[in-house]
Amino acid sequence: MPPALATDTTPLLATIGLTKHFAIRKSRWGRTIGQVRAVDDVSLAVHQGETLGVVGESGCGKTTLGRLILRLIEPTSGQVHFAGSDISRLSGAPMRAIRRQMQVIFQDPYSSLNPRLTVHKIIAQGITTHHLARGKEVGARVAQLLEMVGLPAGAARRYPHEFSGGQRQRIGIARALAVEPRFIVADEPVSALDVSVQAQIVNLLQDIQADMGLTYMFIAHDLSVVRHIADRVAVMYLGKIVELAPKEALYDAPLHPYTQALLAAVPVPNPQKRRTKILLDSDAPDPTAIPIGCPFHPRCAERQAQCETTTPQLTAIGAGRQVACLLRQH
Repeated sequence: MPPALATDTTPLLATIGLTKHFAIRKSRWGRTIGQVRAVDDVSLAVHQGETLGVVGESGCGKTTLGRLILRLIEPTSGQVHFAGSDISRLSGAPMRAIRRQMQVIFQDPYSSLNPRLTVHKIIAQGITTHHLARGKEVGARVAQLLEMVGLPAGAARRYPHEFSGGQRQRIGIARALAVEPRFIVADEPVSALDVSVQAQIVNLLQDIQADMGLTYMFIAHDLSVVRHIADRVAVMYLGKIVELAPKEALYDAPLHPYTQALLAAVPVPNPQKRRTKILLDSDAPDPTAIPIGCPFHPRCAERQAQCETTTPQLTAIGAGRQVACLLRQH
């Protein structure tokens, strides 16, 4: 077993310098001509029972970060610690035991469910693989899980194509819960759903968290949804975390110019209230050619000379807040 890190304040999950670079090749067997820094030196912690929201533009690396944590893809460098132990190099039976404790809810409720299997088989796979029940107990457990996510027990006999998008996502949630996990990565679980259904799924996730004591990493691009469910929020830009703060602090007084721009773009559901929009100076840079200095400086209206040459580090500035901006670290 790997060496334990456990202390009284050990988070349930922590990443240390987690990095993933994807090589760009001239052809399938050709030489490498570049690389995409999908996740670049990310260190964060998620504590038992909390929900960490991860937000950012498409392509910022948030989904890759979630898959690295779950060991669905292997990192270029860095470590993942879960429940006080380094799981970065685990394999075989020890890693299978960890996988039971770490589950995922995928973004697309259509492609994430096998259309050839009944709902019973989809949910029962994890139960039987990890020997959590046998015989009739499996069917009873599947029925219990379906009722937990708001579906009738009879749904177990049906196939995924017989359900709506929201119902399919409920099946995906039941599948994740089937192995009694401690930590769930919810990868944009409501982005493919109608707005009316989104609220139902988010409320369901919160109810389940309260009942089972789960810990979530909630990945999304919709900041309104994240504000509803998250305890803390990490903002990603070009593979790096540029701001990390408690939800109220981040939404009430964002520090990083990129966070300010993201929040300024969120629609306000009040025609009498207007929000000043922040127009960025350019499009997002090519991820294969990240700018020298602060990665955000080509788009930042506040940039100064030092921003073009010095790369800011994610720095604690008090009250549980961290920011990677040279202009906010004084």
